[in-house]
Amino acid sequence: MTRKKKWLAGMGLAIAVAFIGLTIAGIVLNRRFQPYLRQQAILYLRERFHSEVQLAGLHVSLPRISPLRWALTRGRGTQLWVDGHGLVMRHKGRTDLPPMFAIRKFSFAVDPGTLFEKTKVVPVVEVEGLELNLPPKEERPALAEKSPAPGDEENKTGVLLQEVHIRDAEFVMLPRDRAKKPLRFAIHQLNLKSAGTGVPMKYDARLTNPTPPGEIQSAGVFGPWNSDEPGDTQLNGDYRFDHADLGVFHGIAGILSSTGRFEGELDTITARGEATVPDFRLKRSGNRVPLKAQFEVQVDGTNGDTRLKPVIATLGATHFTTSGVVFKREGDEHRQIHLDVNMPNGRMRDVLLLAMKDSPFMEGTLRLKTSLEIPPLTGKVVQKLHLNGEFQVSDGHFLRSTIQDQIDALSRRGQGQPKNQEIDEVISTMRGRFNLEDQVISFEHLTFGVSGADVSLNGAYSLAEDSLDFHGALKLRAKVSQTMTGWKHWILKPVDPFFAKNGAGTYLKIKVAGNAKAPKFGLDR
Repeated sequence: MTRKKKWLAGMGLAIAVAFIGLTIAGIVLNRRFQPYLRQQAILYLRERFHSEVQLAGLHVSLPRISPLRWALTRGRGTQLWVDGHGLVMRHKGRTDLPPMFAIRKFSFAVDPGTLFEKTKVVPVVEVEGLELNLPPKEERPALAEKSPAPGDEENKTGVLLQEVHIRDAEFVMLPRDRAKKPLRFAIHQLNLKSAGTGVPMKYDARLTNPTPPGEIQSAGVFGPWNSDEPGDTQLNGDYRFDHADLGVFHGIAGILSSTGRFEGELDTITARGEATVPDFRLKRSGNRVPLKAQFEVQVDGTNGDTRLKPVIATLGATHFTTSGVVFKREGDEHRQIHLDVNMPNGRMRDVLLLAMKDSPFMEGTLRLKTSLEIPPLTGKVVQKLHLNGEFQVSDGHFLRSTIQDQIDALSRRGQGQPKNQEIDEVISTMRGRFNLEDQVISFEHLTFGVSGADVSLNGAYSLAEDSLDFHGALKLRAKVSQTMTGWKHWILKPVDPFFAKNGAGTYLKIKVAGNAKAPKFGLDR
């Protein structure tokens, strides 16, 4: 055999050996991708979320290319499709709490060539059935002495998830009291889009609010994820809250809609916005009055405590402000409510329409300032409600003719003109201090006045029994004889001096008993 033939034969043999070697290498490399990807996925999740990771199954679908090409390119320019299920992550190994993350199944495609680069890029991740459990801050593992800043772990792991699409997710705020039900937010669809490693991800989401139930649409930014304190992960965005049914609460009803913006952390969110309830009503009365509000609230997601910064509200045409807190102390069965309400120039008609089953019996201008407290007791709201404040009604006019007729008659007699029919549609004023407790509303320095007459009373009204018990005095400008006509006028003249005292032409001690629908007025002997 000539030297040239030997050289060609050797070259052919070398090429064949190289081809066989590359083919074998491609096959080996191909087969190693599934355990390699499993190992890399678990390592990424463990470091990124500081969690112990369990993965029930992982399957890799390899592209249909020759082993030789696979070996030469390491798969670059093709795609691996990865499917997994049963992913569970326990934050810092905690087994006494529900897992921080539980994912029913997930899938993603990746270019194999990028798996050997410093930053591994995953274009899209699809997740179905995600549960995120966030415990109260005091039940989370202690922080390390020196923790990296949020986002540093993502840089360290070198994985960039460009987009994440999540369906059928649930965000669960675990309560401090293990006997209580956690607060659950059902998230129908959540889309996350990355702008790079270590920076917040843009999101848009559709979810169901637990209480009151209603649909929320939101868009904003989320992250970077805080591995040491997940509850400190930043979150902000805009929202729209529709068709929220207030009927789940005791005592009130109506359908609420709200728009606004929120910011803060998963633990504590501050929201600012507007809310409208066109059919707001108290269940005991049933009359619908439109309610609008501009608000700023701070919500502690771990315990549900809510702090109201001054809320500017409009009930019908009546403007008022309220501020306070809704909270629950350890050991309490129910939440407490403490509010301060200020109504500087309200319409009596709006307030009475909301509070009464029947149509309002009075109109006028109402000035109200009160504190409202509902302690954490069992029972209906009306049984627990505490009120303490003061009120004033000016330009009052009774809409029921029988009541207004009596007021007009009182004014005529008080002015000493009992037959003067031109004294008609008299305007009333009323003011006083009140305190409501145990369904009994007590009044101090309750005064009622019309032209020519003033009434001052102290007493109480029982809401449960619908009973009145008031005692006080009636002062008339006219003398007692001037309140009568005919022969009664002349007979009473001699006794005028006996009733003229305390700066009044006529001074009488009176009492009011009976009930709210049929009060009985008489002399207090």
